[in-house]
Amino acid sequence: MDATREVIRSMLNLLKTASVWDVLDILIIAYLIYRVISVVRKTNAASVIKGIMLIVAMMWLSSLLHLNVINYLLGQTMKLGLLVIIILFQPEIRRLLEQVGSSRFAILFGKRGPDTRLDLCINAVVTACADMAKKRIGALIVFERDIKLEDTIHTGTRIDAEVSYELLSNIFYPNTPLHDGAVIIRSARIVAAGCMLPLTAKTNLSRDLGMRHRAGIGISEVTDAIAVIVSEETGSISVAVRGMLKRHLSQETFEKLLRLELSPEEKRSRSVLNRK
Repeated sequence: MDATREVIRSMLNLLKTASVWDVLDILIIAYLIYRVISVVRKTNAASVIKGIMLIVAMMWLSSLLHLNVINYLLGQTMKLGLLVIIILFQPEIRRLLEQVGSSRFAILFGKRGPDTRLDLCINAVVTACADMAKKRIGALIVFERDIKLEDTIHTGTRIDAEVSYELLSNIFYPNTPLHDGAVIIRSARIVAAGCMLPLTAKTNLSRDLGMRHRAGIGISEVTDAIAVIVSEETGSISVAVRGMLKRHLSQETFEKLLRLELSPEEKRSRSVLNRK
């Protein structure tokens, strides 16, 4: 009991000596830890983290048991740990840095009004995807958000045109030159078509998912883009967001999901409703 009181007393004394800068320092560190955990949870990095923790435990155990050779080898391995982590987590680290340097934080300093072009763009994409799903025509459409997709755009053909049902239908019509690639939409305009996307490294995906689905998941893992996939085999509509694939969406659910992810006003109104 006395020990508990002593600990509480020490904590109170520590709080009394803490300044505003100390609190700010703790909050920044807590936020950075939260961001790292968020990145790890959305990838396969958890298994790697477990492996690193196992090596650290083996080092401690080998030191305790005086296994000098094993302890030396494990110590030399850990010296290269930082370089190994950078290599293994390169896509995740790049995504985190791009998010920090993106224009997302500009929202804190100004409001975005309703975008009529975005509304027309979503309507065109939803109508075109619903029609292609009925006809079993495969499609892959990527909405660029804060992280720019210049490297991906360079792999395709630049178009720079307004999004329309007719244009999307022509691009993905079977056996056309741009049919197999992805369409990139930026600021409610088609900037490129026939683009090549990075495939996901996940190995636990369903076997009935084709290359379009794996490419859609892949681009949503390394960027904050939203990928829309229309299956050529099943005629179903799927959406990949933050590395997660939402499959077999109805036209109504598909449209609601796009508006929720792409429209700031929609997100704010939804958050207010959830709080109520």
